[in-house]
Amino acid sequence: MNIVLPPESLADLVAAVNDQLTPSEHRLARAVLEDPTIVAFGTVADFARLVGVSRPTVVRFARTLGFEGYSELQAHTQARLAHTITRPSERIRTRSPAASKVRIELLAALEQLFQHLTDERTELLVAPIVSARTVFVCSGETSKAGAHVLSSGLKMLGKDVVSVEDHWAGGQLAHAAPGDTAVVFDFHRYRRRTFDAMTYLKSQGVAVVAITDGALSPYAAMADGWCDVTVPAMGPFDSSVPAVAAAEILVAGVSSAMGSEAVFSIDRTEAVWDATSTFLD
Repeated sequence: MNIVLPPESLADLVAAVNDQLTPSEHRLARAVLEDPTIVAFGTVADFARLVGVSRPTVVRFARTLGFEGYSELQAHTQARLAHTITRPSERIRTRSPAASKVRIELLAALEQLFQHLTDERTELLVAPIVSARTVFVCSGETSKAGAHVLSSGLKMLGKDVVSVEDHWAGGQLAHAAPGDTAVVFDFHRYRRRTFDAMTYLKSQGVAVVAITDGALSPYAAMADGWCDVTVPAMGPFDSSVPAVAAAEILVAGVSSAMGSEAVFSIDRTEAVWDATSTFLD
């Protein structure tokens, strides 16, 4: 069996040329070592702007590390990430976190979400959902919990919701048009088919709302509005809790914005449940 080893770490590459780096390149090195996703999912311009250097300086930094250019440095960084913290197969070989650590990380992630989702930002995200003819909800495999909560809540409020599935995506997206809205839940490692579906919807004039993990997410650039969600690792897997919380905030915002229309829809649903004895007495 062939074993694919992870690429040499960025820390090793930086250490090898540390004495050759200019002051500006040292700043770049510190930034990428603290947060490799800056390079893994950002452009040359993104990296340069975040650190406060020129784009040629970023390219020179990549070459100093031994790469042909920035794109090669980016590919290396993405490959390194894929072999480390993002793989459940690697996480499960480490000791599971104690309950106290899980609680601390979840509380920190939720606090970050609440700070980001101000009333003003929530209104910005809710507006295209309320006005949409059809709401397409897309998600990666590990972010389905948030997508399900949003879809269920919006259906209860009377919205026409399409939960996009890989094997039905062609038929489900065929009638998308301006006036529709797409909401995507996806975090690193971003799903190619989910991204392709959102790219198509955007090309059809559909408004895009992204629940994702930061400004360097590929969805942030295409979105009309986006929500920054920190997704802590709970043992070998990513937590679904922050995405679910974001979905519940959006559903509450949609309900408030719809007013009496939402009340009417929920009353009709309750009447059907009563008529069909949905619940045990």
